[in-house]
Amino acid sequence: MAFVVAETEKDAMAALAAIKVIYDDLPAVFDPEEALKPGAPQVHDKSNLVYRFKLRRGDVEEGFQKSHVIVQQEYRTPMVDHAFLQPESGLAYLESDDRVVVCAATQYPHFDQLEIAEALEIPIEQVKVVNPAVGGAFGGREDVTMQIHLALAARRLKRPVKTTFTREESFYAHSKRHPMMMRLKTGANQQGKLLATQVTIYSDTGAYASWAINVLRKAGVHATGPYEIPHVHVDGYSAYTNNPYAGAMRGFGAAQIPIAHEMQMDALAEKLGISPLEIRLKNAFVPGSVTATGQTLSESVPLVACLETVAEKLGLDRDFQEVAP
Repeated sequence: MAFVVAETEKDAMAALAAIKVIYDDLPAVFDPEEALKPGAPQVHDKSNLVYRFKLRRGDVEEGFQKSHVIVQQEYRTPMVDHAFLQPESGLAYLESDDRVVVCAATQYPHFDQLEIAEALEIPIEQVKVVNPAVGGAFGGREDVTMQIHLALAARRLKRPVKTTFTREESFYAHSKRHPMMMRLKTGANQQGKLLATQVTIYSDTGAYASWAINVLRKAGVHATGPYEIPHVHVDGYSAYTNNPYAGAMRGFGAAQIPIAHEMQMDALAEKLGISPLEIRLKNAFVPGSVTATGQTLSESVPLVACLETVAEKLGLDRDFQEVAP
């Protein structure tokens, strides 16, 4: 990456155009499952596995044996950009004691301070981060983008330096939502009660880890959805690939997995000949429910009331039939 500093934008663009980049083609891997196979190209000088998540409850084989219907399917969610309204912008300057000040919209000024200090190899006390109004972010400003470049340029030139990324540069610079591949096998009895679910998740963190561990952990914990399931088996893998790096984006893994477990619920309902509402009401968490992680829910469990209210407002009964006025 080149960061060009000039007195005018015109000069900066001319200098940028003069830079010639020569690339060497190296072995690469672009799928998280492929990245974990023996012999896969290593993105860094270590395993491509960033984090492994495991969750077990009950005996899924027993649950599937008792199931009247079983749905097994694979789901994929893509990389998504935050596309916040304001692109990255900031400035840096030196105070009288040579402390570098970086002013940039950020969701983690304390992390920025630490990373700037580490990159410049200076004491953290020599770095001050000023956070103006953040504006749009949605997680996309949790990793540093131009902050270190600004600090380095200001210290090297002993002059104030500012930058504003173009929209294209912004797309290159910040993290994306983690793409995930999710395999689900879900079983229910004849009455529509869920008995077992087996889930395998492959999360693509791209070339750098960022929030890979937290995102996969949340996806794994929420793999059962808001439903009581006595037998649960979840395996999750977060892997380095040569894709753009992924990080925080609203939901932290709890945005990807619902696409999968809710499609499973619809497919089970269709196989059983009951409505999508009915199967959810039969299995929804209520006060006193125990989650797959062993947590007992004692309050703030409004799902049943929410579903019933929506159905009432739509004029539908539990079977998704219109209710006579």
